[in-house]
Amino acid sequence: MQKINSLVEQWVRPEIRAISAYHVPEAAGLVKLDAMENPYVWPEALRAEWLEVLRRVDVNRYPHPQAPQLKLALRQTMAIPEHAGVVLGNGSDELIQMLAMTVGGPDRVILSLEPSFVMYRMIATFTGMRYVGVALRAADFSLDARALLQAVEREQPALIFIAYPNNPTANLFDQGALLRLLDAAPGLVVIDEAYAAFTDASFMSRLGQHPNLLVMRTLSKMGLAGLRLGLLAGPEPWISQIDKTRLPYNIGVLTQVSADFALRHKPLLDEQTRAIRQARDGLFSALAALSGVSPYPSQANFILCRLPPGRALAVHEGLRQQGVLVKNLHGSHPLLQECLRITVGTEAENKRLLDALRGLL
Repeated sequence: MQKINSLVEQWVRPEIRAISAYHVPEAAGLVKLDAMENPYVWPEALRAEWLEVLRRVDVNRYPHPQAPQLKLALRQTMAIPEHAGVVLGNGSDELIQMLAMTVGGPDRVILSLEPSFVMYRMIATFTGMRYVGVALRAADFSLDARALLQAVEREQPALIFIAYPNNPTANLFDQGALLRLLDAAPGLVVIDEAYAAFTDASFMSRLGQHPNLLVMRTLSKMGLAGLRLGLLAGPEPWISQIDKTRLPYNIGVLTQVSADFALRHKPLLDEQTRAIRQARDGLFSALAALSGVSPYPSQANFILCRLPPGRALAVHEGLRQQGVLVKNLHGSHPLLQECLRITVGTEAENKRLLDALRGLL
C-alpha cells in the first residue's frame, strides 16, 4: 500500500489530491428534497407507451453522433433562435467541462459569482484553469455589479458563468447589470438557465445580439434528471469550436429516444412545472411562518433557508432521522452559514418536511 500511495503522490496532480470527490448522500428510503429534482412520476399509461418505444431501439448500434431529431425537438421546445448553433452534453456538467477545455489554459481564468454552482470551480480545477469568485451581497445575495465589473477588468476572464436563477440562492440577478457584463467581458459569458422552467426570465432570445453570449439549459429540472441531458446554444462559430471537445457518442441512444419522447408530451411536463411553482409559493409562506426559519425568495424549484446560529447541522440531521433529506450548505461558503436548501416536493412531501421542522424548532 505504501508503494501505491507513493505512486499516487508522485503522479496525481496536487490540486486533485487536495479536493474531495463530489458527494452524493445515500437517499434510499428518504423523502428526497436535496437535489432539485421534479418529484412527479409519469402516469402508468404514458410510461407503458415510452417502454414500447424503447423496445424498438437497437442498443447494439452506436447512437447518432449529432442527435439531429432531438436537437430539433429541443429547438422547438426551448425557443432557440434559428440562427443559433446547439451542442448537447451529458448534463450541464459535461458542457461546462467542454467550455473550459475549449478556451482553457494555465494562465486563463474562469470567473463566477459566489456562492453559486460548485461545478464551475471544480471544473476549473480539473482543467488547470484559475478560478475567481465574486461575492454576492450578504444581505440578499443580489449582484454587486461594481465588484463584478472590477473583477472582469482586473482578471480578464476567458469564461464567465452566471447561474440565472442562481443555485443555491434561487434568485435572479439584475438584467441590466448582466447586459453591462456582456459588453465588458473580453471572453465568453455563459448564462446557465438550469432553472428556466420556474421563472419567466431568459437570455435565450438575446442570442446573436452579443458576440460572446451563450445560453446553457438542462432537462433535469423539467423531470428528466435521470437522462442526463444538457444543451448549449449560441453563435455557430463558437458552437462549432466547442463541439470539437465533445466525446464521440456522448448522448446515448436511450437518452436520445427518451428525451424526444418526453418532449412530445411537453404539456405534461408543463403541468408538473406549474404545480411545482404553485407549491413553491405555499412552501415559502409556510417556512416563513416557522419560528427561527428565514427563507429567501425563490425563482427556482427550491428554497434557501437560514436558521438561527448553531442550528443548521442539528436540524439537517434531525430531518434525516425523521426520513427527510435536504441539502446542508452550512460550511460550504461564508455567506451560507446556517443555511439549508430545500427542494420543492409534492404536497405530501412538503407536509412531511414542515411537520418534521415544527418538531425540531
